[in-house]
Amino acid sequence: MDRPWQGTPIDELNRMPQCAPPLSHLKVVPNHTIAVRTDLLREGEVPVPYPTKFKDAWDDVSVKMPCSDKNLFPVETEERGGVERPQSRWGLINTALQGGFKSCLDVRDAILRYNTAHAKKWDFTALNLLCTECLGSCEVQDLFEVVLPTMVELALNARHLCTTPIPLLKARMNHSLTLSQEQIACLLANAFFCTFPRRNSRKSEYSNYPEINFYRLFEGSSTRKIEKLKTLFCYFREGQRGLVTFTRQMLNNPLFSSSSQTQLTRLHITCEGTIEDDGYGMLQVDFANRFVGGGVTGHGLVQEEIRFIINPELIISRLFTEALEHNECLIITGTEQYSKYSGYAESYKWKESYKDETPRDDWQRRCTEIVAIDALKYRNFLEQFHPDKMNRELNKAYCGFFRNNSNKKHLSAVATGNWGCGAFGGDTRLKALIQLMAAAEAGRDVAYFTFGDAHLMSDVHKMHTLLREKQVTVGKLYNLLNQYSSSFCKNCRKTRPDVSLYSFIYESISSPAAADTVDSADDSGISPSALESH
Repeated sequence: MDRPWQGTPIDELNRMPQCAPPLSHLKVVPNHTIAVRTDLLREGEVPVPYPTKFKDAWDDVSVKMPCSDKNLFPVETEERGGVERPQSRWGLINTALQGGFKSCLDVRDAILRYNTAHAKKWDFTALNLLCTECLGSCEVQDLFEVVLPTMVELALNARHLCTTPIPLLKARMNHSLTLSQEQIACLLANAFFCTFPRRNSRKSEYSNYPEINFYRLFEGSSTRKIEKLKTLFCYFREGQRGLVTFTRQMLNNPLFSSSSQTQLTRLHITCEGTIEDDGYGMLQVDFANRFVGGGVTGHGLVQEEIRFIINPELIISRLFTEALEHNECLIITGTEQYSKYSGYAESYKWKESYKDETPRDDWQRRCTEIVAIDALKYRNFLEQFHPDKMNRELNKAYCGFFRNNSNKKHLSAVATGNWGCGAFGGDTRLKALIQLMAAAEAGRDVAYFTFGDAHLMSDVHKMHTLLREKQVTVGKLYNLLNQYSSSFCKNCRKTRPDVSLYSFIYESISSPAAADTVDSADDSGISPSALESH
């Protein structure tokens, strides 16, 4: 095979901002929290925080901020005979971080001054190795004289930059949060210095949220952690001037049935390129963990973690996004890429800084839309062909791809790939069909990146071509998947069925009798109100 791609040429697929309709004026509504002055948004200017003064909130619907007056810790007082009195933890953080850093040991000592309960457990080996063995003398000097002081200034400016309470995007809610890139940098600097209260233990009220403080990124001697730290420090060298929107979206009712008359949309499939590079302007799929970001602040370094580390503004979603449920996704619009990289997992290497030239929309967000959808993890190969499992994946993908009240001509294509097919054990050929079906129902074309797998590219393209030529609807394909499950997987005593999924579909479509069986299914149809969105 000479050509590294098949199907529709990628340049014929919709991209943002070209396909986008004009945006309505950015304004606060009940399901959208905006942390800046919308009347002062100007291209190239840093957005102004709103409100003017810090509004404290220490409750169960907002992020508990390190700069809150209620962020206290007990201190023994000599004048009262050793009686403990509550004092401001933010004051201690300020004192610790303003002392200046001459080495990574100073960074460690500063962080542990306000995290004394973890002084014997937290390990800063990776940070130490970065500074002593992996950076040149000029780079070390720049880190301690420029980068870290910039980060300290950002972190300690929280009361002036992050003035509105940041809502927790909890399970079973549809809500958007728009922050400035400067506010996100402030929050990420606080995450680096491990200042967020109540976030260092799984026993707190944040037990169903991802980790946000970066203490696990500092531990151990893995080259993964060192390369991640290089990538993060590259981000903090840049200024930020736009906005980013985080939207938690929920699918209210299961959608898929065998009565759907929707035809499959167009497909571009390639064994070369990447979602972030070649899928620019498209809806880019993050192969997510239900705790968004997965192991980005720890050891993980595959598709999701790499995306989060080269677009670090994604990481801050971990501060306020509760673990995703089966019918939910997280959509992030406007993050910027700051680094180039090479490799994957153990071979990942930070290469150099990256200048993101993606145009901005009328809300001053980069036209980069990323959707986090978490796939199921399977104990064995056959499990994923169970109807309930396939339904779950179809609805999860649809939740990520659908946009309420959107004309399909204004929707960008989906840029995706082998979602949930690595450590989670998904079958690439089944997952490709599931995503094609979900994209069709959402009214989007698909750009599919097989990450070097030319056989998969060929197989999926041939299947997609046949399904389009035979005008096999999403409903018919849905019924075929369920027939395959009951005929070849339900009572299979082997690790894999004797007949492959694609062979079964080819035979079923080619056989008139089988085609009649496919058409005979009776189901309830698709409800247009299945998705709650805003």
